[in-house]
Amino acid sequence: MTKERVIYLYTDGASRGNPGPGGWAAILSCGPHRKELSGGFRCTTNNRMELLAVIRGLEAIRWPDAVVEGYSDSSLVVNSINAGWKRKKNLDLWARFDAARAGKRLTMHWVKGHNGHPENERCDQLAVAASQADDLPEDTGHMARNEETTLL
Repeated sequence: MTKERVIYLYTDGASRGNPGPGGWAAILSCGPHRKELSGGFRCTTNNRMELLAVIRGLEAIRWPDAVVEGYSDSSLVVNSINAGWKRKKNLDLWARFDAARAGKRLTMHWVKGHNGHPENERCDQLAVAASQADDLPEDTGHMARNEETTLL
């Protein structure tokens, strides 16, 4: 019997202000292979960045039927994914999550943030750095939600 290869996905999101400049980061690890991903937006929220980190990590996985063990310090993201909670906010990202998760066997685990977990600490560094980059793009999903709220 062949042992399944497990891909480990570590994620974090950050924002300076809520909303404010924000960043996301993901680390993918499988055997000797490791990949770091990160990005940021001019005006977004921490919850959006936490979820986007998971999404971008899943989108980077190309194996069909991949077994993914995900780790995040966002209990909201972990519980929403594992329990399949109905989502009322960030619907654009949840739709993108559903597409990114398709065909993968994902289990999410919560880790305490800022508690010495090496991959979580590295993701935090990457997300914060991404939030401080020059010329950050707009988070159009966040902007669209704010415009809808303002108009109502």
